[in-house]
Amino acid sequence: DNLTKDVEQQIQAGIDEADLLLFVVDTKAGLTALDEMVGERLRKVEKPIILLANKTDHSGLDNTALEFHRLGRGWLIPISVHQNRNRRELFDAIFERLPEEGEQPDGQAEPRMKLAIVGRRNVGKSTFVNTLTKAKRCIVSEVPGTTRDSVDVHFDLDGHRFIAIDTPGLRRNKSIRTDIDFYGLHRAQRSVRRSDVSLLFFDCTQQISKVDKQLAHYIEQQYKPCVFVVNKWDQVAGQMPTERWVRYLREHFPTMSYCPIAFITGQTGKNMKSLLNHAQMLFKQSQTRVPTPTINKLFHAAVQRQQPPLYLNRRPKIYFGSQIATTPPTIIIMCNMPQGFPPSYRRYLLNVCRDNLPFGEVPIKLYMQKRESQGKEQRAKKDLENSGEEELYDG
Repeated sequence: DNLTKDVEQQIQAGIDEADLLLFVVDTKAGLTALDEMVGERLRKVEKPIILLANKTDHSGLDNTALEFHRLGRGWLIPISVHQNRNRRELFDAIFERLPEEGEQPDGQAEPRMKLAIVGRRNVGKSTFVNTLTKAKRCIVSEVPGTTRDSVDVHFDLDGHRFIAIDTPGLRRNKSIRTDIDFYGLHRAQRSVRRSDVSLLFFDCTQQISKVDKQLAHYIEQQYKPCVFVVNKWDQVAGQMPTERWVRYLREHFPTMSYCPIAFITGQTGKNMKSLLNHAQMLFKQSQTRVPTPTINKLFHAAVQRQQPPLYLNRRPKIYFGSQIATTPPTIIIMCNMPQGFPPSYRRYLLNVCRDNLPFGEVPIKLYMQKRESQGKEQRAKKDLENSGEEELYDG
């Protein structure tokens, strides 16, 4: 079909980048012409190869698997994924043949920032990744749904290390009719969970859809820093001001108004470097820690400007606040009665944090907990995540 050439390029790219190859054959199907074609191709590869005869469910089939020795490449291991057979032997063989990881000049490599590239079908995610890495590592086609699995692509830019996770394009839940669509959805969600920053793609020539909202909601649920990426901007440049799309996004995603917005052209690379720079800024914001005195001073001023309303004829009080975690920044507020703070005041405190603390463009967790008896505050902080505290506000 019209994707055969692209698939061949992906196979060759995978072979070129790999340190070790696993050549998988089917014992029950026996040696096939396709196996021999692959074997012939791998004879030219000067890399370690392990030949895995899958579906060798028991030792009685080991002799049958021996026919694959005719392929002439790799150490043959009869395995069964279904029966979990010879798993330890396989892992031992992999570790034995993998090259030792070289040391970095400074003794420690900079950790790679993981970017989840998410969006509905055909919004230009794979084109973006290919332009980004200057190599065709993702199959690009006008046929929606060409990318069926998440693809990790490693690249460096200006001395910084990245992993771009190209995810399958998603369709509405009621349109998920095949196993491929179902697993594509879960792999995309897993990619979001793995990521440090999510890039949510929109096609500027299309209206915002239910799929876009579902993706945004999932990213928000996972507390992942996010950039709204408006792609294919070259198609409307000069016809539509960016402010119009900014308002459009803010109207549809009011609870994610903190997310920055980037306008790019993935095919040409326009504005892509500034997008990556902004993603790096979000990554750093999510890892920022603020001293407790700074937070307490901020909350004191906030309460002076606007006190919480009375609750059962009593005034809710904030005793102190402290940041207890990063990624996402998480702040605990010790108070006299958590239930006394209405949602409007919770949003007020969150906005105070966004406007004054150095992580205003990433998700923030604020928790409210009733102050324990004197001397137990520190223990309460440590026990926060395992306690039954009431959440003040997430955003």
